[in-house]
Amino acid sequence: MRGRPSRLKVELDDTTRTTLEGWLRRQKTPVGLAKRARAMLLLAQGQPYTRTAAQVGLAERHVRKWAKRFVAAGPDGLHDRPRPGRRPVFPPTGHCWESRKVN
Repeated sequence: MRGRPSRLKVELDDTTRTTLEGWLRRQKTPVGLAKRARAMLLLAQGQPYTRTAAQVGLAERHVRKWAKRFVAAGPDGLHDRPRPGRRPVFPPTGHCWESRKVN
């Protein structure tokens, strides 16, 4: 292994491991959350950050960022944070032209 070893160690207890594996099995889990869960499982097995990033499909710096959040907040740290900005004008379901009747 090249480079210096990381000080940040990801360790999982049984309930956390079960939660992350459940997210991976569920089909409705968002892709980003599934990638993060898979990365944490690989890091907990002792796999280096570079190999984990390549296997999961994330940049190494992003794997490190999510690992820091995971160590600080547990599985809740893997969820996306609310984004800044204006709320959408249109509702997320349906389209504006579906509500109009055309004769």
